[in-house]
Amino acid sequence: MVTAAAATPVSYIITSSTASNSPSSSRSHNHTSSLKLLPISSPLSSSLEPQLPFISNGSVTNSSSTKLLSVSTRNGNANQDTGMERRRREFIAAIGLISINFNLWLNQKPIADAREIEVGSFLPPFPSDPSFVVFKASSKDTPALRAGNVQPYNFIIPPSWKQTRVANILSGNYCQPKCAEPWVEVKFENEKQGKIQVVASPLVRLTNKLTATIEEIGTPEKLIASLGPFVTGNTLDSDEIVETTVEKQGDQTYYKYELETPFALTGTHNLAKATAKGNTVILFVVSASDKQWQASQKTLKAILDSFEV
Repeated sequence: MVTAAAATPVSYIITSSTASNSPSSSRSHNHTSSLKLLPISSPLSSSLEPQLPFISNGSVTNSSSTKLLSVSTRNGNANQDTGMERRRREFIAAIGLISINFNLWLNQKPIADAREIEVGSFLPPFPSDPSFVVFKASSKDTPALRAGNVQPYNFIIPPSWKQTRVANILSGNYCQPKCAEPWVEVKFENEKQGKIQVVASPLVRLTNKLTATIEEIGTPEKLIASLGPFVTGNTLDSDEIVETTVEKQGDQTYYKYELETPFALTGTHNLAKATAKGNTVILFVVSASDKQWQASQKTLKAILDSFEV
């Protein structure tokens, strides 16, 4: 799995000091006022540092050796209001510079997004067929697995596919360990072949029992009527169900579906496989467009068949 590196935000300490040329407190003596902005830390790379300007004595330079931003004015006997106005303008300019530095950091591409790599580079090959690799979900992969709300699951996938990021609002991260609505566990995709997602639904959404087998929840038709929108991304009509089968894998029962979904957001062809374990129903969804389905139907069905909890 790919883990994004933590970035340290830009922080500054603003200090001010007044130095006098004489120990005397008389107002007639010259004095120097300075305003300094000290960077605590910066996530910008060293390659960007030479490009960052800093303000010194009212002028902007590009020296990379200076780590201190300072704005200084010497007033002497000049008009006090004029000196204060100058310092105010220089202070605003320095604050603007902080904003520039922060925006440069904010617009850097996240490491996790930059490393969207093929799964074949980090997942083990499937022993009986080297044209696939094996994904085995563990507690480090999703919030629900860490919370114990989902039992580990696995499936095979072509090595050229890539794992994609699940948005926080869809991941269930904000509601674990007690989510009331389904969430997305993981997502994979290949531009030429299709998409995969694992959807988890709390059992309380489907039945009033604390734990239940998928047969106790209801028929395959009843289950897909409740979870169909999480397959298609919008709605599912009963006439879009092409085929439904029930399979046993060990002690676990699975409902399998083939769907023709011309209006689905996920794709015009959807395959789904569902089972219940613990307090959760796990729904495995394989989606494809017409073009992807024609080219990869056999592969997509092999992926679906491999899924187990």
